[in-house]
Amino acid sequence: MKYKLTAIIQKEDDMFVALCPELDIASQGYTIEEAKKNLEEAVTLFFECASPKEIKERLKEEIYIFPFEVSIVEAENPFWQRSL
Repeated sequence: MKYKLTAIIQKEDDMFVALCPELDIASQGYTIEEAKKNLEEAVTLFFECASPKEIKERLKEEIYIFPFEVSIVEAENPFWQRSL
């Protein structure tokens, strides 16, 4: 059986962290390619070892990923700078 899944990869310090949001499984590597390869291995091992019940419980079939923007207005006296 084949699954079409998503990899979200982001840089963290000197490594790349890869996340599969459909299963909430993550891995890492020193390059994007290594992080992706390690994530594919982790996901494959999950499918090989997990029970059908666990797969059904964890697998999210509808994941929506899209960019968006927010505007931040800098506060004159932010709450974390106020004295209690």
